[in-house]
Amino acid sequence: MSSKTYRWLIPVVIIVLIIFIAISSFSGTYNKMVQLEESVKASWGQVENVYQRRMDLIPNLVETVKGYAAHESDTLSAVTEARSKVGGVINISDEVLKDPAAFQRFQQAQGELSSALQRLMVVSEQYPDLKANQNFLALQDQLEGTENRIAVERMRFNDSAQGYNTYIKQFPRMMIANMSGFDEIPYFQASEGADTAPAVKF
Repeated sequence: MSSKTYRWLIPVVIIVLIIFIAISSFSGTYNKMVQLEESVKASWGQVENVYQRRMDLIPNLVETVKGYAAHESDTLSAVTEARSKVGGVINISDEVLKDPAAFQRFQQAQGELSSALQRLMVVSEQYPDLKANQNFLALQDQLEGTENRIAVERMRFNDSAQGYNTYIKQFPRMMIANMSGFDEIPYFQASEGADTAPAVKF
């Protein structure tokens, strides 16, 4: 090969290497974003799963309490109404993760249901026969276990969302994220007034 050929070959090899490195870097970053986003979606699925478990327990709990404290109609109605509101947003896809307003509505509805359930459990304390009922005790245990699972799954979701959000916000990945439609995912936050115990008047 002549020196003239080498002069042409070297720039071509350099350009090909640069393109190869750029494509490899882009595809590696893109694939990592997909992996992290799928991890967040899986965590979201678990959050929905435990919320659904709570939804399934509530009718039995309300019916059991109603048998002993039917005149506590305000509290029973509040739980039923809160469950109904949640029913309007519980069966939502992971697309809610891309819509902060929908995510906020989901979180608010769940918070209202949690508050209504707390009031129901506090009211039930004044009925000794109800507190001794085996069915009620079993439902109460299941509900407490479910509430613990909700807290754990929400924490796991927030951890996944933090890893994903941190990754897509770092330079130069944020340019790839913006071009590819990877958006920030909102976090679960404590409900307003969650640091204060609910006031219940008899």
